[in-house]
Amino acid sequence: MPNMTASTTRSFASRPERLLRTIVFTLLSVIVVFAHADSSEIRNAEIVRGDSGYVLNADIDIELNPRLVDAVSRGVSLYFTTQLLIERPRWYWLNQVVVDRSLDYRLHYHAITRSYRLSIGSFHQSFDSLEAAVMTMQRVRNWQVADFDTLEAGQSHQASLRFRLDTSQLPKPFQVTAIGSRDWSLGTDWLRWTFLPGAPGFQ
Repeated sequence: MPNMTASTTRSFASRPERLLRTIVFTLLSVIVVFAHADSSEIRNAEIVRGDSGYVLNADIDIELNPRLVDAVSRGVSLYFTTQLLIERPRWYWLNQVVVDRSLDYRLHYHAITRSYRLSIGSFHQSFDSLEAAVMTMQRVRNWQVADFDTLEAGQSHQASLRFRLDTSQLPKPFQVTAIGSRDWSLGTDWLRWTFLPGAPGFQ
């Protein structure tokens, strides 16, 4: 009998301990998820008049996670895109999309020169470090997005901007790996704002 009593006491005493371990494990899991969550964001953006049309300036906060850094360092090309939509509101129907533009980047490592090469269309630039190449993508300057006659002066327009890793252009094995993987889902939410071309103070 004494042995049975001692065994029962130990069994009941372990339940709070198991509950505590479960709570701690759950909290740690949540912390780990948030620690690895993509914190990319567009800090600011504006559309202003340029010499031959309307141009976009924007600052984007992005940071490649260890998986992406390892991939590009091993020779895998990474593709990114900055996407802009400009819509003209219509009271009788859905907004009219007047501008749908993308600024596409290809980032890859050149093993012979030990440099990182960033391609934007037909323009190519080499960098000694990955950080310098990424910083160039973070600063969008004087990107012409519309002719003067595309945006109606005095008419309110809705702009939407985002930046993301384009996994559809990865090699097939990596496209499969990227499905549902947080390591391959780098991108910002849409930043939306309203502006009025031709209004006082509009450059």
